[in-house]
Amino acid sequence: MTTNEMYQQLGISPEVLDFGQRVLDGLDEEMSRVDDIAEYNQAKVLSAMHKNRLNATHFNLSSGYGYDDEGRDNLERVYADVFHTEAALVRPQITCGTHALALALGANLLPGDELLSPVGAPYDTLEEVIGIRPSPGSLREYGVSYRQVDLLPDGSFDYDGIRAAIHEKTKLVTIQRSKGYATRPSFSVEEIGKLIAFCKNCKPDIICMVDNCYGELVERQEPTDVGADMVVGSLIKNLGGGLAPTGGYVCGRQDLIDRCAYRLSAPGLGKEVGANLGLLTSFYQGLFLAPTVVASSVKGAIFTAGCYEALGFRVVPGSREVRRDIIQAVELGSREAMCAFCKGIQAAAPVDSYVTPEPWAMPGYDSDVIMAAGAFVQGASIELSADGPIRPPYAVYFQGGLTWYHAKLGVLMSLQKLHDAGLLPNL
Repeated sequence: MTTNEMYQQLGISPEVLDFGQRVLDGLDEEMSRVDDIAEYNQAKVLSAMHKNRLNATHFNLSSGYGYDDEGRDNLERVYADVFHTEAALVRPQITCGTHALALALGANLLPGDELLSPVGAPYDTLEEVIGIRPSPGSLREYGVSYRQVDLLPDGSFDYDGIRAAIHEKTKLVTIQRSKGYATRPSFSVEEIGKLIAFCKNCKPDIICMVDNCYGELVERQEPTDVGADMVVGSLIKNLGGGLAPTGGYVCGRQDLIDRCAYRLSAPGLGKEVGANLGLLTSFYQGLFLAPTVVASSVKGAIFTAGCYEALGFRVVPGSREVRRDIIQAVELGSREAMCAFCKGIQAAAPVDSYVTPEPWAMPGYDSDVIMAAGAFVQGASIELSADGPIRPPYAVYFQGGLTWYHAKLGVLMSLQKLHDAGLLPNL
């Protein structure tokens, strides 16, 4: 049986296969660029592991208080070296990216301080953390005010507006690297560096934090290489490599990370407690695999963009644009098209492939959301998935793929489902 026959057995028609191959034939340069970055980042991760003399004893289980957990402490030294920072907090007790962000914000903002977002509205789940939407335990409830400066119509930073917004109470600037549920371009590390330099020129002691979710290892540099005081993310996204079953990280300045540790456990305890629960092998090996896994996801995103822009849909970013994160937005124009796309991604999943995703109310979101994800780790965005809020412009956000070939299958299956529903022009 040939590969194409195997694809047809999985439900991909010859028409869709031929279209996909034509698109793929024109993307050699973009795919090669991804491989070059992955090779560099693989060497960077390996160098950090060598420097910290990783050995089998670092995989030992700890329980209870987790005192004297050298494997846990060494993992945090490895992360600090990957990000070129003074310290890191990498723990299974950090449950998700939103938790990691709430931890970093809550630890370093005090009553009377102001939080500034110079990149417009934050990701939906942070609205309740900040208090934009009232919620028990929000920063607003604890006396932390919030201000944002929207992006200019072309998606660039409003530097005049940012200068006017920074004042004596502005303690921390939060910069969301990825687009979230927006159709703006994600920001490059270089752009983030320029924004950080501008903010620090306005107020030298301001803390600059970057929500690094979906962006890790997509470029050669990370935000901490260009002035970020903290970077924050989830281990069930890029850096977990598909193996980490839970967890999050914060890397940055020693004093800021210390405060995060006190917030996570308790004042006076900090990083000294926190059992690894037998997860260290997954954390280390996931980080080791992350450069290759991220590259597979990025290739899937490029292929998605190539296919859908060829069919006349608006895609962000375009297939020829340099990648800044693993997310690919496709504006499909209707609820029906969003549902068909997500049915295709679900049908390609290794887990729950027989399930039909439907829009539903989700905690932390203000509109129904459709999510397609048949993952080995629940909610792992580094695994093949697609989701989006059911609201204009009806954009779906495709991400993940532990292997390039699985990501490719997912894209082809999404095309097939739209084609079957009569929602595509002739291929």
